[in-house]
Amino acid sequence: MNTSAAGDAFTFIRIRFDSIDRGWGSGAWSHDYPDAEINFLRGVTRLTTIHFDAEPALLRLDDDRIFEFPFLYLVEIGRDGGPDFTEKEVLNLQEYLLRGGFLLIDDFKGSAGWQVFRQAFQEIFPDSQWVKLDPDHPVFHSFYDIDGAQRIPGIYFLNGNVPLDHQNPENWGILDEDGRLMILVNWNSDMGDGWEHTYDAIYPTEYANLAYQLGINYLVYALTH
Repeated sequence: MNTSAAGDAFTFIRIRFDSIDRGWGSGAWSHDYPDAEINFLRGVTRLTTIHFDAEPALLRLDDDRIFEFPFLYLVEIGRDGGPDFTEKEVLNLQEYLLRGGFLLIDDFKGSAGWQVFRQAFQEIFPDSQWVKLDPDHPVFHSFYDIDGAQRIPGIYFLNGNVPLDHQNPENWGILDEDGRLMILVNWNSDMGDGWEHTYDAIYPTEYANLAYQLGINYLVYALTH
């Protein structure tokens, strides 16, 4: 797996996809884009020594250029009926992950979102077991020491009115045969809002900081495993 994109720099890749219902603006994939990535990458520069391309990029899974990058970011797959992956997208993602790539799934919530997600990914790894990650997993200690899954609220849920099935954060994953996380699922947590609203006066700094810490841990894990 080639870890470079611009010289020896890391590039943050968000996955663009079609939704089954296709009813949400420019697409569910675009939520928080591109401010979330731009702010996050500024934080990566400030807090780590990772060298990266300051401009995030978009790719679809049927684009063979995904094999040039070690880390992919996918959001809002529980909306609009879920992703409408083509056969080429499914095959590319399978191969990408088995070659050593890492997929981070962020910003989807609730039992309905979970069902949509599981249906979509059952086709990609039908025989693989999903594992709930406990606080001792290395992904929580790759850069910062974090006590397992954390709930980072979306900006619209800061003042209450959070549905019961949105309240308990969990991290799930699929491991390869060597025990490496190939897919990490950030459920009932919204890192993207933490990144996007870093400079928003109404968004609590504690949540923004936690979003950066989690994101950096996931990124460092992906680049070192």
